[in-house]
Amino acid sequence: MIDTECKPVDSQDATRLIPWIIGKTKCTAGEIPVVDTKLSFADRLGFWKARWGIRRMNYRVQPRLYAVGNPSEASPVFVTANYKMSFDRLRSQLGGIDGWILVLDTKGINVWCAAGKGTFGTDELVRRIAITGLENVVTHRRLIVPQLGATGVSAHLVRERSGFHVFYGPVRAEDVKAYLQSGMKATSKMRQVTFTFSERVVLIPVDIVGNLKYEIFASACFFLLSGLGPGWYSMDRVASYGFIDAIFPLLSAWSGAVLPAALLPWLPGRAFSMKGAYAGILPMIVAVLLGMLHPEFFRNRLSVISWLFLFPAVTSFIGMNFTGSSTYTSLSGVKKEMRIAVPAQISCAAVGLVLWLVGLFI
Repeated sequence: MIDTECKPVDSQDATRLIPWIIGKTKCTAGEIPVVDTKLSFADRLGFWKARWGIRRMNYRVQPRLYAVGNPSEASPVFVTANYKMSFDRLRSQLGGIDGWILVLDTKGINVWCAAGKGTFGTDELVRRIAITGLENVVTHRRLIVPQLGATGVSAHLVRERSGFHVFYGPVRAEDVKAYLQSGMKATSKMRQVTFTFSERVVLIPVDIVGNLKYEIFASACFFLLSGLGPGWYSMDRVASYGFIDAIFPLLSAWSGAVLPAALLPWLPGRAFSMKGAYAGILPMIVAVLLGMLHPEFFRNRLSVISWLFLFPAVTSFIGMNFTGSSTYTSLSGVKKEMRIAVPAQISCAAVGLVLWLVGLFI
């Protein structure tokens, strides 16, 4: 019989420094940490930092078996990734439920991405079942695996190799309670994958931060190169045009990060690279109008034309990042898109850069 009595974490226990571990439970497989189902300010701050790319690749929990509530040998077992945001979203929806959380070692990657890479997969699941001694913790042989992990987990192989049956749960953690109440049967809504405005815009900060060092470097180069022209180099030209030349790389990068996310359903085309290219049109219209109303901001028309090539190249390239953020794409489709889009982006950027450099001397 499994002893599921929760006890306070001992002051000398290694888990005492982890605030979301509120106790531990003993069973034949050993001591299992009990986790809080309420997210703290520190947890929510961790969400925010991960969204802004701050220590995002180290935002993880130890892969092992955890408990919520006061589970028994008959309690359900939920499987998730060791990316802390995935883990936190699941545990925060298990308030009032007695259960077990089996965390796989996905190298700190979320369920869907890890399933595509194979780290949230059959081998790791079977391995983690054996390491945790799960067969000695529960008497049933049922695992609830998130639907977005289905591409990495083969249910029949898990059953053959471990004896556990895989049940694919809902897409969203907030539907877990309803899923259990319905007898582990998912409705069509629970199976539906969405990519709404709010779900898209939360991806913007990490794109901005991820590209920031490249944006700053490009802006610095354009600023310094703005002094080139007749008579070789002039600080007067830097003073006159350096700011405008430096701001355009930043504007194009921010447009590529923000506009495809905000306007995705309304941008023409199916490929994310095409949608990204169209996203560069709006800021370019603003730039052209600015050049017409205030021609002193630009050296000549060739300078304006150069950005008609550079802007779509940059926004198209950054827009392709959404291929890794949406379940709308497939690996083969992404590879096909990149074979066409990347050479076009490089060519467009090269033409724009040459035109800009030529414009310096006219």
